[in-house]
Amino acid sequence: MILARLFLSFLKVGIFGFGGGYAMLPLMEEELITRAGWLTMGEFVDIIAVAEMTPGPVAINAATYVGYRVAGFWGALTSTLGVITPSLFIMGVLTLLYLRYRKMEGVRLFFGGVRPAVAALVAFAALRVGQTLLLDTPSIVIAVACFALVTTRRVHPTAVLLLAAVAGILIS
Repeated sequence: MILARLFLSFLKVGIFGFGGGYAMLPLMEEELITRAGWLTMGEFVDIIAVAEMTPGPVAINAATYVGYRVAGFWGALTSTLGVITPSLFIMGVLTLLYLRYRKMEGVRLFFGGVRPAVAALVAFAALRVGQTLLLDTPSIVIAVACFALVTTRRVHPTAVLLLAAVAGILIS
């Protein structure tokens, strides 16, 4: 029963999480914390941090970790399959359709409307995570410094994560 719940929860995230891993975060929060009660907000934020540091898409990494935490190896496999199944199917169909109809005005207008919605979902996720993490001055300073390094100096995100980890260790 738990494997079915994991699969369906992550299937829902995969179906409605248009825009990628960060756009999926609000839906993951709703499914994993509010509905299923598998995680606390603090645990969720920790999982997202680990998922961000490991290779691969955030949503897949998070699904794998949550599945493993809830139901071991089979939970990890089930959750991962749940979150990727819609993408595999949808991307296959959309690729065929896009290649055939990409020059149509309606298709271009559709993507012109979806892009801002994805940006809003990513911004919402950033605000929610920020509310949980940015509780003290050192955390705020590290976050602002990381943002500045990425946006103004174009420092690679991996280097920024490593610098932030070092800063966290030194501050603690």
